[in-house]
Amino acid sequence: MRILLAEDDSRLGKLIKHMLEKEKMQVDWVTEGNAALEYALYSPYDVVILDWMMPGLSGLEVCDRLRKRRYQGAILMLTARDAVDDKVLGLDTGADDYLVKPFEFSELMARIRALSRRSAVVLKEDIVQVGDLVLNRTTRVVRRGDREIQLTGREFQMLDLLVQNRGKVVPREVILDRVWGLESEVSSNNLDAYVRLLRKKIDFPGEEKLIHNIRGIGYKLGE
Repeated sequence: MRILLAEDDSRLGKLIKHMLEKEKMQVDWVTEGNAALEYALYSPYDVVILDWMMPGLSGLEVCDRLRKRRYQGAILMLTARDAVDDKVLGLDTGADDYLVKPFEFSELMARIRALSRRSAVVLKEDIVQVGDLVLNRTTRVVRRGDREIQLTGREFQMLDLLVQNRGKVVPREVILDRVWGLESEVSSNNLDAYVRLLRKKIDFPGEEKLIHNIRGIGYKLGE
């Protein structure tokens, strides 16, 4: 299960991330609202956990902007506000659930499992097709036409990110962050080399080129 955690309290954020990873979950942790919005729009998550009060955009504002962009993923709001009016406001803004601090980790896990079951109903989203390219996120199998394409884990992540944002330019910094992480030593030149290898596997001679370099900005998938 993939989780986006947006929590500006470093101690609490580290603890929640550690506990979720002990439950075999993949966790991306950000500490401010603008980053949470960007992560949620560029990458698929089973559940997005938003702290109400964060630097930049608040959790409530992030939730509102995601829903206005027709974001369909599950959103769980964390907050110290326990007034009924605040809960109503959070739910009316688009949150699927609401958890008041302080809370037990077992309760957080129960809420996450319930939300993931609810959002897992749309199984068709696990398979995405762009032209004759088919990407299956469940089996991690990629096909183009009648041939199966063997990709490394990093290559699959890159392709999945481009497919999620097909037709849009994905900045180099976003690709490096999502695939390798901000603390990685992978450079922009290294990224170009990885993309060249991915292109060799995806774009055969005589086939329409799917991965395009947008000079000075990043890459996009599509015409």
